[in-house]
Parts: sequence; structure tokens; C-alpha cells
Amino acid sequence: MTTLHSPPRLVGVDVGTKRVGVAVADPLRLFARPRGTYAPDEALAALRTLKGADGIARLVVGWPLTPEGTAAGATEMVDAYVDRIREAVGAVPVVREDERYTSEIAKDLLRQAGVKQPGRYDRGRVDAAAAAVILQGYLNKQD
Repeated sequence: MTTLHSPPRLVGVDVGTKRVGVAVADPLRLFARPRGTYAPDEALAALRTLKGADGIARLVVGWPLTPEGTAAGATEMVDAYVDRIREAVGAVPVVREDERYTSEIAKDLLRQAGVKQPGRYDRGRVDAAAAAVILQGYLNKQD
């Protein structure tokens, strides 16, 4: 009997000081979907669980650039959190993806999906959707 196994997942991460949005790609790596929003320590546990269940091939982490496209103080916070992720899940390749305007894009997508206010602007929902926007941007650039 042959067992089919999904390839390890591509995971999108939107890092904030209070919340971390997490998204996963489908097994074919065509579409990103929100997985959840967690406190920073809870996100590490969720990523450990995800790695144990499905494996993680790559983390696509939102990189907080200024409107001009330069790194700012927030990039140091994200770098420090990426170090914590690596401690939690081991050596996983990390790609930094420009996250400028992803929260606004996420809000617009939630509106288009028919999510009514005030749920549309729930920060947790927006953070998870922003992680999916970050990951989808990466997926769209792949061959």
C-alpha cells in the first residue's frame, strides 16, 4: 500500500509586537490561506506543531520596510523574532518578503470576501490575512 505524503509547507509569518499572523500554502504551493493569529510565544508553539505535523520547507517572513523601501527599526525586531523561530523549529530557510501595505491589502480582501464590520477590522483577523498576503506574494513570484 502506498501512502501519499504532502511536501513540507511554505509558511508565511507577519510579525508584530503583540501578535504574529501565520499562514500556510496549500500542498501544491499555489494558494496561501490564513492559519491563525497568536501571541508571540504561542506562535512559536503553533509553528512547532505545524513542523511536526506537516514539516516546514520555508518561512516567508514579512519584512517591514519604510514607504521608501529602506530597513527601519522594526526590521531588528523581526530579525530577533526570526532567531526565536529558528530556536523553536530548527534550521528552516527564511525568505524576507516586503510587507509594505499588506495590512491594507488584507483589509480590502476581507471586505471583498464579504466579512462585515467590525469583524473585518479585527486585528487578529487582519494579521492572519496579512500573513497570507505576504506568502501569496512570494508564491506568485515562483515558477
